[in-house]
Amino acid sequence: MANAIIGFIGLGIMGKPMARNLLKAGYTLVVHNRSRGAVEELSKEGAQTAATAKEVAERTEILVTMLPDSPDVELVYSAETGVFAGANRGMLLIDMSSISPIVSRKLAQEAEKQGMDMLDAPVSGGEAGAINATLSIMIGGKAAAVERAMPVFQVLGKNIVHVGDAGAGQVTKAANQMVVGTTIAIVGEALVLSAKAGVDPAKVRQALLGGFAQSKILEAHGQKMLERNFKPGFRIRLHEKDMKIALATGLEYGVPLMVTSQVAQMMTAMRSMGNGELDHAGLIKLVEQMSNTELR
Repeated sequence: MANAIIGFIGLGIMGKPMARNLLKAGYTLVVHNRSRGAVEELSKEGAQTAATAKEVAERTEILVTMLPDSPDVELVYSAETGVFAGANRGMLLIDMSSISPIVSRKLAQEAEKQGMDMLDAPVSGGEAGAINATLSIMIGGKAAAVERAMPVFQVLGKNIVHVGDAGAGQVTKAANQMVVGTTIAIVGEALVLSAKAGVDPAKVRQALLGGFAQSKILEAHGQKMLERNFKPGFRIRLHEKDMKIALATGLEYGVPLMVTSQVAQMMTAMRSMGNGELDHAGLIKLVEQMSNTELR
């Protein structure tokens, strides 16, 4: 399938390395992005470029989007110069953004009306997972479309799960972000408590990694916290957006998400303080500020 022509729209922290991996796998790639820097960079590596989302759709068989939020995805698909304006019957559309399940279902219905299949396939694994092609991919949509898309997914990730019909991928991603966000918050609290109580937080982390508290978050984000490395792999403001999607979904289905709500408020506070561009491991800074202490 590496001779298929793939469109890729959205070349940010996640999208650019994902597009690059498709290029490395031998796919012909047509790319578009709001800012030109990433487009020019990938162009030098062999990607073709397009001026609009519509043009990408006109020139490709499979189209992938990786965009920040629901309004961005709706605009890229539904605008006058958007994907639906240029898409052909039989195209496969794959939105790998993290957005509202309601929006995903609406776009999938519109795609079906126009004779196309659309999958929602959000990812987890951050920038490192995108670079190393080890992303977890959670997919909503028709089984036949998932089978058609599988060679593309296998270039981008390792843990690839078809979880259900349209929107199911986004519900799964909301659940993922709930677990990740709340775990980051509690790891931050645990390390700050250790430091304030006069115990070396690095040794506390080392001890916890050997017991039931062990997690990828404690391993990776705990280390970032200790190193004061808050260069964004995934920005707080984007995680806040995902937590709000989870809360809205909980409200829709009558599920109280009390812990999620608390951590979402912590992220809102960080964004309001001007820290929304930090990596989500930077959530520890709020705990530090409220505790009047800092990891050393």
